[in-house]
Order: sequence, then C-alpha cells, then structure tokens
Amino acid sequence: MHAQSSTHHDHEATIVPDPRRWRALAVLAVAQFMLILDITVVTVALPDIGGDLDLSRAAATWVVTAYTLLFGGLMIFGGRAADLFGARRMVMAGLVVFTASSLLAGLAVTAPMLVGGRVGQGIGAALLSPAAMSIVTTTFHGAERNKALGVWGALGGTGAAVGVLVGGLLTAGPGWSWIFFVNVPVGVLLLGLTPRMVPQPPMRQAGGIDVLGAVLATTATGAAIYGLINAGDEGWGDSATWIPLLAASVLYAVFIAYESITARPLLDPRLLVRRPVAAGAVLMLVATGLLITGFFLGSFYLQQAQGKSALVTGLLFVPVALGTIVGAHNAGHVISRFGYRPVGVAGLVVAAAGAAVPALWSGIPGLIVGLTIAAAGQGAVIVTATTTALANIDHSQAGVTSGLVNTFHEVGSALGVAVISTIAAVSLRTLGTETSGFTHAFTFSAVTALVVAIAAAALVPAGRPPAGLRVSAH
Repeated sequence: MHAQSSTHHDHEATIVPDPRRWRALAVLAVAQFMLILDITVVTVALPDIGGDLDLSRAAATWVVTAYTLLFGGLMIFGGRAADLFGARRMVMAGLVVFTASSLLAGLAVTAPMLVGGRVGQGIGAALLSPAAMSIVTTTFHGAERNKALGVWGALGGTGAAVGVLVGGLLTAGPGWSWIFFVNVPVGVLLLGLTPRMVPQPPMRQAGGIDVLGAVLATTATGAAIYGLINAGDEGWGDSATWIPLLAASVLYAVFIAYESITARPLLDPRLLVRRPVAAGAVLMLVATGLLITGFFLGSFYLQQAQGKSALVTGLLFVPVALGTIVGAHNAGHVISRFGYRPVGVAGLVVAAAGAAVPALWSGIPGLIVGLTIAAAGQGAVIVTATTTALANIDHSQAGVTSGLVNTFHEVGSALGVAVISTIAAVSLRTLGTETSGFTHAFTFSAVTALVVAIAAAALVPAGRPPAGLRVSAH
C-alpha cells in the first residue's frame, strides 16, 4: 500500500502543471457560480413575475422546479457526455444552451415561454457543470487540487446567498427580466474566453451514453412533480394527481430494472445499496429541499402577506444565506472531530428547530430568525451528505458518486418546492391574505427534518472521514 502511495506521489510530482490552470479555474468558477445563482435568484422575483405574467400557483412553482429538475435529471448524462465528447466541448455546448435559454426566459411574455426558458437553462447547466468539474479535477494535482476544490465547494453556498440579493436588486431596479438577461453578456464573454483559457483534458472513452436511462429518470421525476403540484389545486383524489404519481412509481421501477441489465448504465443501482452513498443521497435530498423551500415560502410571505418589496426581501434574506455558508463552512471541521452521524443528526435537529420558529412566531422577525437557524443546520447537513457518500469510495467510482449526490441536490430542490407549494396552496392562491398555508408548510418542514433526523441516527454510518479528504459542496 505504501509503495503504491509513493508511486502515486512520484507520478504527480512529474506532471508539468498547465500554466493556464488558475485562469481556467476563474472562468469555470464564474460559469458554475452563474448556474448556482439561478436556483435562488428566481425565488425573490417570483411574486413580481407572477403578477406580470398572470401565473397560476402551479405555473409559478414550475418556474423554480423546471430548472432544477432538468439540471439534476440530466447531470450524470452530462458527465458521461463530457467523457465521451470532451469536457471543454461540453462546457461550451452547455454555455450556448444556457445563455440562449436565459435570453428566452428574459423575453418571456407567457408562462409556457418562461418555463421553456427554464427547461433550456436546466439542460445547459446539466451539460456545463459536470464537464467543468471534470476539468478542475484533471487540471490540478496534489495540494493545488485541494485548494481548487475548496474554491469550487465555496461556490455552492455563496451562489445561493448572492442569488437572493441579486434577485431583489434586479427585480426592484430594471425589472425581473434582468435576472435572466444578466446571464447573456456573461455567457457570451465566457464562450469567448473558454477556448483560450481552459485546457482540453484527454478524452476518456466511456463507450455509449445511456440516453434511455436519462429520459426515464427525468420523466419519472417530472411526473412526480406534476402530480404533487396538481394536488394543491385539485386534491389527492383527482386523476391528474394520482395518475402522474402512479406513472412516476412505474417509471422509477423500469429505470432501476433497465439500469441493472444495460451494459453502460447511467447509474449502477448497486451504488445506492451501499449504506454511505444511500445515506448521503437522502441527506442531500432533504437538506436542499428544505433550504430552497425556505427561500420560496419566505419570498411569498414577505412580499404578499407582509407587503415588502423585492429589494427589501432580498436584503432580509442575506442573514439566511449567510447562515447556510456558516453551517457549511464549519461542518467539515466538526465532522473531522465527531464523525458523520452526530453532525448529520444535529444539523437536521437544528433545521427542524429553525423551521418551527415561523410556524409558532408569525411576522418578519420570526421568519428571518427561524430561516437563519434552519439554514445553518441545512448547510451542515449538505456538507455531511457529500462527505458521507464520498469518504470511502473507490477512485474509479468517485465521479459517478459525486454526480449522483449532486443529482439529489437539484432533484431535492425540485421535489421540495413542489411539495411545499401544494401544502401552502391556500396562502399562495390568496396572495398571502390567508396565512394558514404558510404555517402548515413551515410545520411540515419542521416535522420532516425531525423525522429524517431520527432516521439518520440509524442510517448514517458512524466514523470519521480519512485525513486529507476535501469535498466539493456542489
């Protein structure tokens, strides 16, 4: 084992570093930052968008979920495409699709046009993000790689934080269209810089791409979201609710069966049977679902029930966003000392306590204090999820496992917003004049976090990560 390790270090010492590597990291980091920003930037603008385009509650929910559904559903597919066609080529293809879709969303005058733009943004993000991550991991080596991955990991928390502030500033200033238009010049600039600044890593022939697997997984999740959103308007007994939910169950079963027999599976189902990976996936799904739904609910509550502007809403959300960063930043140190299980359980208990505050204490102080406490717990759980899943995985499976955990990050956002929108339906439909829906939604978030905390005490493995492990938070 020692001989193997020293050979590995000798090999890394002989690698001539690419002189463009830090400039490449800067270009790719800006691109990734833009993708993360677009998850939360829309939540603050949503009440304004809904008013201008006369969006129903269901359509407003799809504006958030369409992006994260496609981003998550096609992420592993995007990673395989990067292996097969070249990572830099996929970064550029993703940039083209994302930038053009941002323009479409900004120009939207109808709900289908806006949701279509968000779908396109999600597809572009799914092509770009894993390819960019692949370039970072292959361009940097040794201690520099840890530093580069640290920068990459920090983008997740700060992107979400800046998103709520930028959403408020742009919506209150030039208008909500600019939360999408701002991506266009940035995307065009990055497209010009990428061929010159970003190296092309050697292509790793991955055989074929499992297109059917990607379509099955994304369609199943889309059907589940459709059914969940419809339940808020028509009830659980309505055929437009239970038929999509039943279809989703069948499609998931077909997906797992197909992945078990195909030669080049998108996802090896045996990975999810591994306890650390399964635990990491569940933690990621729940933590990101709760985090994004906090911004979603809070934005409607502040602007509709409390009559605050988009700008004030964005500013009020700053402590919440900082809470996420503080929780995520400190989680790594605490996990090294106490292990995965105590941090995962404690993070979820803190998230439950935070969500309970606005359920019991109505008004703006209760909302911001509660969401800030919850966000600190959720940030810690997100880092715990990644560390748990990746800590003891073989190098050969690190890429696909990372892709899987990040998929649950996006899908958790999509499913969380669909569920919480349905629970809060009465408040969203009455534009905040009836607040019981908000109370029920926060109560549901608190109970969910508590139930998952109890499950985590049994599911999350004991133990601490190996020395020197550095994880990317997104």
